[in-house]
Amino acid sequence: MAGVRGQGRKFDLDSSLEKAMFAFWRHGYDGTSVATLTREMGINAPSLYAAFGSKEGLFLAAVEYYNNGRGSFMQRAFDEEDRAPALIRRLLYEAAETYTHTDGPGGCLVIGSASRVSEAGQQVADRLRDIRNANIDRLEAHIRADIDAGTLPPTTDARAVAEFAGVIVQGMSHRARDGATTEALRRVAATAWESVRVLLGET
Repeated sequence: MAGVRGQGRKFDLDSSLEKAMFAFWRHGYDGTSVATLTREMGINAPSLYAAFGSKEGLFLAAVEYYNNGRGSFMQRAFDEEDRAPALIRRLLYEAAETYTHTDGPGGCLVIGSASRVSEAGQQVADRLRDIRNANIDRLEAHIRADIDAGTLPPTTDARAVAEFAGVIVQGMSHRARDGATTEALRRVAATAWESVRVLLGET
């Protein structure tokens, strides 16, 4: 991305967003001050506000940067998998791998960075909640499409399966943040997948 002029020089937006992303990921939205962000990004406060408008604006830009990079496995899975069973299996196993990368704070930025916020941060928390809920809605839609196509039993409870998968993936994020290993979460993914197969009549 093009640089943005600030402090008498240009700063690189991608580099700045990555630094902001890690700060929010480590400390959460409320726990990350503007002073922390400017220190991590190597810019002053006027430059931050000129480029992003506000701390909230920077956070939402950092979330988009995350979703287009480290968190993009989920979007790719939705785009590339036609069948719901394959989609769910992929999400489970790739979450186990992605959330336990050792070159980051662990877990998922969207899941963990604004789960508890002050009143001032509620709009941010609501935005992330909407993203998480939208993913579950999309998963339900994939399952219903398979039911309509006759590739899953008509008795399949699409919403229950989607909610179950969402709970597992979100729980894996929290466990990764607490130090769970890749191998531990692979075992969780395997156990969850066996349950999903039963729920989908895939046994």
